[in-house]
Amino acid sequence: MSQMSVNAVERTQTPQTEREAVRRQEGSCPECDGRIRPDDDRGERVCSDCGLVSDDAEIDYGPEWRSTEGDENSRRRVGAPITQRRHDKGLSTTIGWEDRDAYGNELSARKRARLNRLRTWNERFTSKDSRERNLKQAFGELERMASALGLPEPCRETAAMIYRQAAEADLLLGRSIEAVATASLYAAARQHGTPRTFSTFESVSRVDEPPTQRAYRQLSSELGLEIAPPDPDQYLRQFTSSLEVTEETERVAREVLAAAKEEQLHVGKNPAGVAAAAIYAAGRLANDHVTQETIDDATGVSKFTIRNRYQELLDAYGIYEE
Repeated sequence: MSQMSVNAVERTQTPQTEREAVRRQEGSCPECDGRIRPDDDRGERVCSDCGLVSDDAEIDYGPEWRSTEGDENSRRRVGAPITQRRHDKGLSTTIGWEDRDAYGNELSARKRARLNRLRTWNERFTSKDSRERNLKQAFGELERMASALGLPEPCRETAAMIYRQAAEADLLLGRSIEAVATASLYAAARQHGTPRTFSTFESVSRVDEPPTQRAYRQLSSELGLEIAPPDPDQYLRQFTSSLEVTEETERVAREVLAAAKEEQLHVGKNPAGVAAAAIYAAGRLANDHVTQETIDDATGVSKFTIRNRYQELLDAYGIYEE
């Protein structure tokens, strides 16, 4: 279109059309000259006077999250959360292992071979040095053990953080990956108030108890881990659930343990052993046939420890056996 025709079209525009264009640009209603306000909940622009919807289905260019800390610039867009439980913190691409397309159809043999090669190269690029391969193996062990023990997500994050700190401090030299990973998970479980005994960790770990204990002592001293002594009540909840004792036995066990703590009988003693002895004592008082051997198998506390503890717990509770 020539310049003359463009000017002719502009001259033929009516004043009413020009006013409507100005109103839309300035945000005024074309019907009543009212103020157009945005409705973010519906994605519309509505006149505040007559209710006319001037625009709808608008695009929200803001973030998809809400900030509760008042810092709107901390994150711009959402995505997969950063996690310490991945060697790359979850920032790399992961190719699934299911040989199907987006519609659920099986891939041809040629495409499967090509996809397998892409997976191989993706694995090589995401763990390209020995440190990343070390973290990848260790975090796989952490996830396996935590799942077997039923530990919560925050505890797993803390365990991965402790293992990273140990790797950065060169504390892995001379120790197996499994021993340090088990010690990290043990320390994290104690920090989060969900402790487990070393024998419980030995049942799911690939190493024996002594290497794990040595690795834990080293991590605790070198990293300066702040770990409070565990409370026998924390073990009592786990043991009663594993043994499936009656509600009466659990109630009496809590009373026995409370009386023992008032007498400070738990100070300087293994909290797991005190909790196991309280359950055995409560079982005898509530006529619940819970044997020392059953408690030993379920909790990992030896029968010798139970025999040495349960009588003094009964004395604190006010029951004296001959």
